[in-house]
Order: sequence, then C-alpha cells, then structure tokens
Amino acid sequence: MFGGIVKRIREAAGITERRPAAVPDGMRLYAVGDIHGRDDLLANILARIEADAHERPPARNIVIFLGDYIDRGLQSRQVLDRLTTRPMTGFEAVFLKGNHEAAMLEFLRDANFGRTWKYYGGLETLHSYGITDLTLSDNPSDFERARNHLHSALPPAHRQFLESLRVSIEFGDYFFAHAGVAPGIGLAHQVEDDLLWIRDKFLQSDMWFGKVIVHGHTPKEQPVFKPNRIGIDTGAYMTNVLTCLVLERQEKRIIQTADVMVPVFAGTAAE
Repeated sequence: MFGGIVKRIREAAGITERRPAAVPDGMRLYAVGDIHGRDDLLANILARIEADAHERPPARNIVIFLGDYIDRGLQSRQVLDRLTTRPMTGFEAVFLKGNHEAAMLEFLRDANFGRTWKYYGGLETLHSYGITDLTLSDNPSDFERARNHLHSALPPAHRQFLESLRVSIEFGDYFFAHAGVAPGIGLAHQVEDDLLWIRDKFLQSDMWFGKVIVHGHTPKEQPVFKPNRIGIDTGAYMTNVLTCLVLERQEKRIIQTADVMVPVFAGTAAE
C-alpha cells in the first residue's frame, strides 16, 4: 500500500521509474561510430563484430552505422567501396546519414558549397577520388571544375548509397541518429537538420527523450554513457580508435579497434 502511494506521488510530480533499456529478444545490435575515411579501422571493427557474433548464441544481427563515413581521413572512397560491395554474411545493415555525407551531397548540387566543405574534410575526400583541383586553390572556377570531376569519378553505387541514407532508426528502447535529437520535440517529429548537426542543446540536456539516444558526431576519448544517451564517436580518424556499441537484451558492451579497457554495463544506466 505504502509503495503504491509513493508511486502515485512520484507520478504526480512527473517522476517516473524506468526499467533498463533493452532491445527485443533474439536481436543483437552493433552500432558503429564515425569512420571518417579510415577504411583500415572499418575493416578491423567489422572483423571484430563478426568474431563477436560467432562466439555468441545465434541471433538476428543488425549493424547500424551512425554516419560520417567520409572526410578527414584519407580513405573515403575505400570506405564507401567496402560498404557498398562487401556485405557481411549473416548480418543486416542500416546506414544512417551524417552531416559530412550531407555536405558532400550539397557540394554535388552547388559548387560554391565547396568553400565550406573543403576545410572540414572535403579536400581529403576529393583526393581519395583522385581530384586535386582544390589542393592549392580557392578559385571559383576550380570549385566548379572539382564538382564536375566528382560527378564523373563518383561510382553509381556510391551516389546511390549517399542518396539512400536514413536519418534515424529505432529498435526497442533505443533511437539511433548521427548527432542526436532536439530536446522537447517528440522523436517522430525530429527534423533532419537536428538529427545530423545538433550538439550543445542535446548534449547538455538531462531530459528523457522517450528512448535512449545512440549517437556519434561529437568525439570523446571514451564512449559516453548517460541515462538518456550514449555517444560513441571516439575520433577514429585521429585516435585510431573506432568504437562499436553492442546491445543485446539489457546488456551494453563496447568493441573497439584498440585494446582499451572499457567497463561493461549490464542492465544499468551508467553515468
């Protein structure tokens, strides 16, 4: 009786007790953080994911890539080659859009956007396709020339991949998006700009979003576990550490490309 009274008081005050987040039985999720042109790390993490799945009971294995496949690292084309031509046997794949894919698509539409894209990783992506028009130039005609060269050099499979990326997906008690979500807006009503670009308003919020948000976009030395979100961008292109979050029932585990000791959180909302 007393427990029921306390529960009603907490509910009246807007305080609710939540069970630990979980994914449906029989499902195992592997969420991969920002790759940023590091095909070497991508190959490594995919091999580790396959080994992990083979060591565990059979399940519906789903790999969710959180976006930012390109830019900054020197192997953007190779990353897209791998993701478009080498499917993982026995795994389903979900590919989300990052702000860097959005930037590349914008450059393909408007050469003038190259002035922005070039300086936060686009130059390295162009080089991976053999395009050097902008290496030493900010001449408007060179941006147009580089865009035309990219149109010619971009394999149809890469273009289709970029144009078919999702902006979010959810499984069980988890919602996956590249950057995060806008506080105070229902998950069904989030807009692409926030899902791909948001930072401070999301990262500083203690609000419960309805599901645990799994995101990349903002690099940290270690994965970030909060009651309302999990961040898994570990700055792979500069740290050599690409991170994968594994979710199975109520368990949360981390796989990384470096031998870094990270605690396992099973059925808890770790800070």
